[in-house]
Amino acid sequence: MNLPTWIWLATIGGFCLILALDFYLVARNPHEPSFKECVGWVSFYVGLAVVFGVGLLVLSGPAHGGEFFAGWITEYSLSVDNLFVFLLIMSRFQVPRQYRQKVLLIGIILALVMRGAFIAAGSEAITRFDWLFYLFGAFLIYTAWKLIGHEEEEAEFSENIALRTVRRVLPTTDTYHGAKLTVHLGRRMVTPMLIVMVAIGTTDLLFALDSIPAIFGLTKEPYLVFTANAFALMGLRQLFFLIGGLLDRLVYLSKGLSVVLAFIGVKLIMEALHHDGVSWAPEIPIVVSLGVIVGTLAVTTVLSLLKSRKDRQAQPAER
Repeated sequence: MNLPTWIWLATIGGFCLILALDFYLVARNPHEPSFKECVGWVSFYVGLAVVFGVGLLVLSGPAHGGEFFAGWITEYSLSVDNLFVFLLIMSRFQVPRQYRQKVLLIGIILALVMRGAFIAAGSEAITRFDWLFYLFGAFLIYTAWKLIGHEEEEAEFSENIALRTVRRVLPTTDTYHGAKLTVHLGRRMVTPMLIVMVAIGTTDLLFALDSIPAIFGLTKEPYLVFTANAFALMGLRQLFFLIGGLLDRLVYLSKGLSVVLAFIGVKLIMEALHHDGVSWAPEIPIVVSLGVIVGTLAVTTVLSLLKSRKDRQAQPAER
């Protein structure tokens, strides 16, 4: 996809416009969104991504359209797993419920900017160093194994180096002052609101260490990698509130994501071997990749909900 600069600028401008409107609505009326409101916004962002993907299918062909949908579904699914940690961060910093939308939105915007830089660096690197595909593939398989291995461990949030640096360098108040990021108390100080935004934004970048190599295993096009990430992140805020009570019921989510990551890791290695002249290593079509991703996540979700329902029904009997 040799896209002219104006398409990149128009796409980024469109994302900025949508996020600006979203931010205006959140800042104007801070509140905890209702279930109906969350469904509406999640449907809007999902519909927007589907329309964009269909547009790619029509204008650029099934290959690029399929790569976008495979990448977007994978990124969105991995983002659901991120919500567990976002929930821990919100609890750790005791964010007032009416301000959680703003915290998530700013944190996601920070994450999108940092992911954009990460994608640009990754795209440049893989064009220069073909051996990175072997490294990415091995890393994804290792991540899949780790994802299964820590499944039973209790999740904890630990402050990363960026967050510790902010705390050490900037004077911080002990309490929130509404939705303000800074406040003047004899001197200019930052509030916990800014700290928690940095926590969410930088923590998401750590998740990108898994998700960016995963999507490069599905498409090598920087435009598709960026747009798939952008659409996945933009709908994450409303998804947080929509499925907040459902997260603990998705008991097999880690297993499903580990299968997806392992599959993409193997796909990357097979394609790298194929390009290096190994005849027995096949190139896996994007249609097969899309089928494996959607099928795995669908089966994972259904089995998780069935097990959760069975466990709830068994509790009264145990008493």
